Amino acid sequence: MKSSSLVAAVVMAALPVNAPAQNHCSRETLTVRGTAVTISYCPSAPAGDGPEVTVPVAESYSSSGGSFSRSAKLRFVTGEGPSRVLENVDLDKLGLTGTLHLTLVYAGGEVRVENAMLTPGAIIIK
Repeated sequence: MKSSSLVAAVVMAALPVNAPAQNHCSRETLTVRGTAVTISYCPSAPAGDGPEVTVPVAESYSSSGGSFSRSAKLRFVTGEGPSRVLENVDLDKLGLTGTLHLTLVYAGGEVRVENAMLTPGAIIIK
């Protein structure tokens, strides 16, 4: 094994098993009224040790009609299994009309879209 590979292996072995994962960005493309909308969530280390944690998340949304990014602090309930929150995304900045109502799930240090509904019209996207 090369010395640089050995050093990397030693460093990885020294990290705590339960250390918060870094750069667990999710990326997903949903089709909204025939337009591809790409959604990405990049969470940072959660804060809090009570019945819920606050997870800072860098969010980005893009389509052929535009894009935008924003930061959010999402609050998830702690305990067994994945935790979920609801989030609304106005699609005007993407050149689309309506609002995406998203159910986001937090598990394994990653935030991803579990369900998506478009209003008006209550159109199930995912």
